[in-house]
Amino acid sequence: MEAVKLSGQREINEFQILEALEIYDGSSLILFDADGARERLNEMAWVKNASVMKFYPNTLQIRLEEKIPYVLWQRGDLVSIVNEAGDVITDEVDGRYANLLLVVNHGAQRRAAEINGALQTVPELRPRVRAAFLISDRRWDLKLENGISVRLPEENMEAALAELVRMDEESGLLARDIKAIDMRLADRVTVRLTDDAAEQRKVMTGGRGRSGNGGQDT
Repeated sequence: MEAVKLSGQREINEFQILEALEIYDGSSLILFDADGARERLNEMAWVKNASVMKFYPNTLQIRLEEKIPYVLWQRGDLVSIVNEAGDVITDEVDGRYANLLLVVNHGAQRRAAEINGALQTVPELRPRVRAAFLISDRRWDLKLENGISVRLPEENMEAALAELVRMDEESGLLARDIKAIDMRLADRVTVRLTDDAAEQRKVMTGGRGRSGNGGQDT
């Protein structure tokens, strides 16, 4: 065997493929077990489908169809790369996947498409979102890169996100010293100040200012 032609690989490197093929110096194309090699390739985490073809007298052709990473999924301390259907591809995550949305909590991987789709309607906001938390398997909270939490409603997320972008463009809302923005009610937006900002406001108003109430997410 003189040549091995590879195509379709993006996430898997050449060494990993050759290792799975079990090709060594002096390997014979005639004796090479193409079916066994195909099975080993299909067992690799990133491989969706593998094709192994012999071309006599001396060439082996490998074509791979890889799984497509969609989001990162975190539950507890474990983070995985999953596809759009929510199936885990691998738990080996590095900096190459930092631009993928991080969804958090059990069940979030199966519903990632709904929050990812909603965020695609507000491209101005998407780069500022660090993570999306599925709350009680009903709705989503966003955590922005500056630490602000945004509590979204169960329905009409797109409208709530559009309103958030509008308020930010008009008043610089997301640059303010705030902890959380509650958009769960269609007719009301509640802003909760950070502890320092709330204390400062309290001093400035002689104790009459309020920072907003906390509460358990539902």
